[in-house]
Amino acid sequence: MSDRPATTRERPPYRGVRPLADIIGGALAPACRKRGFATVDLIAHWPDIVGPVYAETTAPERLSWQRKPIGVGDDEHEPALLTLRCSGGVALRLTHELPQVIERINMFFGYRCVGRIKVVQLPIPRPERKVRPRLAAISAEQEQAVRTAASGIGEDGLRQAVERLGRAVVAGSSRPITKS
Repeated sequence: MSDRPATTRERPPYRGVRPLADIIGGALAPACRKRGFATVDLIAHWPDIVGPVYAETTAPERLSWQRKPIGVGDDEHEPALLTLRCSGGVALRLTHELPQVIERINMFFGYRCVGRIKVVQLPIPRPERKVRPRLAAISAEQEQAVRTAASGIGEDGLRQAVERLGRAVVAGSSRPITKS
């Protein structure tokens, strides 16, 4: 028996920082299951599977599994039908490369997960890219102060990066730069 009272609750041991993918994956899992995806992996790793060209113009829409025929064991399964959303201009090229895409998906999962792909020409929703705001122009005196502050750095690439940072800081604040 323990010396502690029964009402005391012990805290679980600290297990460190959890990856964000683990937390988000749990939240997205129910929505993905409605679309036929057993895990979030296909959606989360889509750019890695198909490459940058198709990652921008395609998106997995639904994964449809066929029902098991009677007499088929649990180890055996028919590969699924993957429905891909694709922008119109890329659909023809994608259709010619479907065998390679199927092979890449199956290599990613490690078994024959997808047997066929159905291409649906629908627009791909993409978030707007935020445009960086332009920095205010700085005076010649401020520019000289930034260059003077960074002049002690020997490596050109690093010095230029520090100068860009200095210009951004000066443009964003009204305080003068002083060399320390």
